Amino acid sequence: MTNNPKTTWHHIRRSPIQSLTALILMTFSFMLVSLFVVVNSGLSKVLVYFETKPEITIFIKDGLAQGDIDNLQKDLANYQNVKEIKFISKDKALEIYKQQNKNNPMLTEMVTANILPASFEITVTDPQALEKIYQNYATKTEIVDEIIYQKDIITSLLDWTNIIRRSGLIITMVVFIISFFSVSTIIGMKITNRKEEVKISRLLGASKFYVKKPFLLEGIIYGVIGSFVGSVITLGFIYFIRNSINSFFQPVIFISNDLIFYTTVVASEILLGLIIGYFSSLIGVRRYIKF
Repeated sequence: MTNNPKTTWHHIRRSPIQSLTALILMTFSFMLVSLFVVVNSGLSKVLVYFETKPEITIFIKDGLAQGDIDNLQKDLANYQNVKEIKFISKDKALEIYKQQNKNNPMLTEMVTANILPASFEITVTDPQALEKIYQNYATKTEIVDEIIYQKDIITSLLDWTNIIRRSGLIITMVVFIISFFSVSTIIGMKITNRKEEVKISRLLGASKFYVKKPFLLEGIIYGVIGSFVGSVITLGFIYFIRNSINSFFQPVIFISNDLIFYTTVVASEILLGLIIGYFSSLIGVRRYIKF
C-alpha cells in the first residue's frame, strides 16, 4: 500500500457514499457557522449604534412659563456627560410632524401646534447618565408630562440579541458535534473495510503513523473542503443580498461590505475545518488501528 495523497483519494473514491456524507455534514456545519458569524456581527453593530447614541426625550406640561422652561434647561445642563440639549417648541414639533406625514394631507390638516407638546431632547455620552435624568424627572409631574427613554429599546434588543446568540451557538455546537463524531465513525468504518490492508502493511514493517496517515489526510480533506464550500455558499449569498438587508437596518450597516471581512471569515473557517477534520479522524484511527 503506497502511502501518498493518491492513497487518500483512492480511499475516498472507493466509498463515495460515505465520503459524500462526511462532506455534506461538514459543509452544512460551516454554512451554519458562517451565518452565525455574520448575524452576530450585525447584531453587535446594532447594539453599538443604540448604545453610542443614547437619548432621552422629556415632554413638558402645557402652560409652563418661559422662566420655568429656562430653569429646566439649565438644570439639565448641570448633569455630567450631557452632550446636547435640544428644545423642541410646539411650532417646531408641528413642523416635524408635518414633515413626517407629508404624504398624508388628512393627518396634517387635523393637527395644530396647540395640541402638540413641547419637549427637550437630551443626548449624552454615557448611557448611565440617562438613568439619572430619568429617575430625577420621572416624579416631577408638575413640569414633566412624559419621558421617552431608550432604555426599554436597548434592554429588549439586548435580550433578543442574547437569545439569538445563545440559540445560534447551541445549534452550531450540536451540528458540529454530530459532524465530528459522524466523520470519526465514517473513518472508522473505512479502516474496518481495509483492515487486511492495514495488517499487511504493518507486517511488512510499516509504522503506525504510516498506515494512519491516509485516514488522517482524508479527515483533513473533509474538513477543509466542507469548510470552504460551506462558508463560500453562505457568505456569497449574504453578500449578494446585503443591500436589501442593510436598507432594512439603516443607518446601521448590518452586513459588511468589506471583502477583507469575508476573506478573514473564510480563512478562519478553513483553519477550523482542518483542525476538526484532523481530530475527528484521529479519534477514528486511534480507536480502530491498535496493531
